[in-house]
Amino acid sequence: MKRVLVSALALIAAGILAMPVAAQAPEVYRVGAIFSITGPGSSLGIPERDTALMLEADINARGGVRGPDGKAHPLKLVIYDDTSDETKAVLAAKKLIDEDRVVAIVGTTLSGTSLAILDTTQKAEVPLVSCAAAAKIVEPAAERKWVFKTPQSDALIVGALIDYLKAKGLTRVAWAGVDYAFGQLGWIEFEKAAQKAAVTIAASEKFGQKDVDMTAQLIRIKAANPQAVVVWSIPPSASLATKNYADLGLKMPLFQSHGIGNKKYIELAGAGANGVIFPAGKLLVAEQLPDLDVQKYVLLGYARDFETRYGPRNTFGGHAWDAVRLVVRALEKAGPDRAAVRAALEGTKNFVGITGVFDFSAADHNGLDARAVTMVQIVDGQWRPAK
Repeated sequence: MKRVLVSALALIAAGILAMPVAAQAPEVYRVGAIFSITGPGSSLGIPERDTALMLEADINARGGVRGPDGKAHPLKLVIYDDTSDETKAVLAAKKLIDEDRVVAIVGTTLSGTSLAILDTTQKAEVPLVSCAAAAKIVEPAAERKWVFKTPQSDALIVGALIDYLKAKGLTRVAWAGVDYAFGQLGWIEFEKAAQKAAVTIAASEKFGQKDVDMTAQLIRIKAANPQAVVVWSIPPSASLATKNYADLGLKMPLFQSHGIGNKKYIELAGAGANGVIFPAGKLLVAEQLPDLDVQKYVLLGYARDFETRYGPRNTFGGHAWDAVRLVVRALEKAGPDRAAVRAALEGTKNFVGITGVFDFSAADHNGLDARAVTMVQIVDGQWRPAK
């Protein structure tokens, strides 16, 4: 009896050993994201989050990210809200790196929060693809080895604006900028470009990110008698400044920054937004681009997908689309290795995105040129190419 039992157990063990081993599930590719979903930057951060989630769902619906091992890997985005606060952005970055063990980070939304997390990501040697504008985020590239960004740089945007002002004979201009990183760094580039182009700055004013009335600053600007006024901020302060401008009956042309490239600006500014001109990417006027524009069909596809799910398109969602797609493209080449992903990002060439056509290099971690900027005018509450 004992011999029979031993034989039976041996047969069972042999059967178990002979059973095929279940296929191991492919490794999940984990990417972090930090957006200003709440706080003053929420009109930018919400569409960035929505775009990232849309991409995650679409990529996984197609099977995931096909890595260099030939396998399709699920994409997992770990998203945190920094509430538009620099300290919280740093805490979120540390959590993504130390606890979530992400291979790369996209975001943050704002220039100040992006600058705040640079030290953390660089020391940890984790690739960061920022969705914020300040050129300082990626310059000098030799000191920002692990950092890339998708929005046009301040210098590129300001250059397009100065060229437009000169072409229209507007050479005496006043400035009103928000007093935090976005406005401060924009002012540096504007002052530099204006001097080079012989554009006189008739007045320069500042206002706070949370200010609700800029009338006093605009009255002083009016007294300086400029030919045009430039306001450099994001909603809601950019919208409030526009309302104040209209309420004062100011007739000089009003220009804004690329920070107003969403419908929230128009909703908050009301009728005062009509006539405002600003430099931005091409997404807002995609339908009116020539068919030969290499971005047109990428832009139209994103606009259709986003508007079907979330509502009107905006340039900030486009920044997140570029950031996520760039990281996914790097993962396809490099797999979940941080250093290899960084190298793949830096080697990106001719990537047709929402913001522009990206050509990164060791000397340029923004990778955009003048093709990434067009002048837009608000007409009857709608975006139109500026004449």
